[in-house]
Amino acid sequence: MRSNRGGLTPGYRVAASVNYLLLACLSLITLYPFWYEIAASFSSSRAITAGEVFLWPVEFNVESYKRLLEDGQLFRAMGNTVIVTAVGTVLNMVMTIMAAYPLSRKRLYGRGLLLMFITFTMIFVAGMIPNFILIKSLGLMDSYWALWLPALISTYNMFVMKSFMEGLPEEIEESASIDGAGNWRILIQIMMPLCKPILAALSLFYAVGWWNSYFNVMLYITRSSLQTMMLKLYQMIKQVDQSLLNNGGGSEGAAVVLLTPEAIKAASVVIAITPILLVYPFLQKHFVKGVLIGSVKG
Repeated sequence: MRSNRGGLTPGYRVAASVNYLLLACLSLITLYPFWYEIAASFSSSRAITAGEVFLWPVEFNVESYKRLLEDGQLFRAMGNTVIVTAVGTVLNMVMTIMAAYPLSRKRLYGRGLLLMFITFTMIFVAGMIPNFILIKSLGLMDSYWALWLPALISTYNMFVMKSFMEGLPEEIEESASIDGAGNWRILIQIMMPLCKPILAALSLFYAVGWWNSYFNVMLYITRSSLQTMMLKLYQMIKQVDQSLLNNGGGSEGAAVVLLTPEAIKAASVVIAITPILLVYPFLQKHFVKGVLIGSVKG
């Protein structure tokens, strides 16, 4: 809103200032929990338990990080997590693209029936016990395929990508087809470059899901050498908790006073979320655009 002289009106300036102030407050409220975890991870357990940690570390120490990293198991588990995340994300994206592209084309015979069957899977699922029996009968226990195969595709993400592809101009595909391009060439050389925003968004969705996966790993992976970071962090927290429970009244309990579950949890949160925070800025632009377009169109 501008005045007759071309400048912004006082009312607009006040409204904009209030909006910026509210957004700044909301941003601080959103960021504070993570900032608190960072401060707590470098504080003593006594300070955390006493509620003295607010914005900055109190009684600075790195004992929690030493405990998590001392035996090298966490590094190996982090490597396993990278493998599970990378391969799982690639498989997810391949299957999502291969399902979304044909379903986004109206010329596909039986398209409505296929969409009905796919939608059915979003409403009705087999459940944990049948899935466990199936994985065990297939001989996939203690194998990462026990994680990858049941989660090859997300129906919701497939519909998001399908909606995005339906919003692309059909004339581009038609002109390429007239020039002799086949379906695979159209998909790889024409559709994929146009789908960069939604590809980035869904890749981040899938990667975060794999990175944070915990329950299925606990069900299907029993070998310590194959366990992922989230499960290993959980086990370390439980070990510290159990040590305090068993030795809280003795000298050994005094030795682990700096390693209460609260301090270990804070360090675990920082270690677990840092890699995702490092990747997100590079995908943010495509992530926002892809989510908005893929959710609205179609």
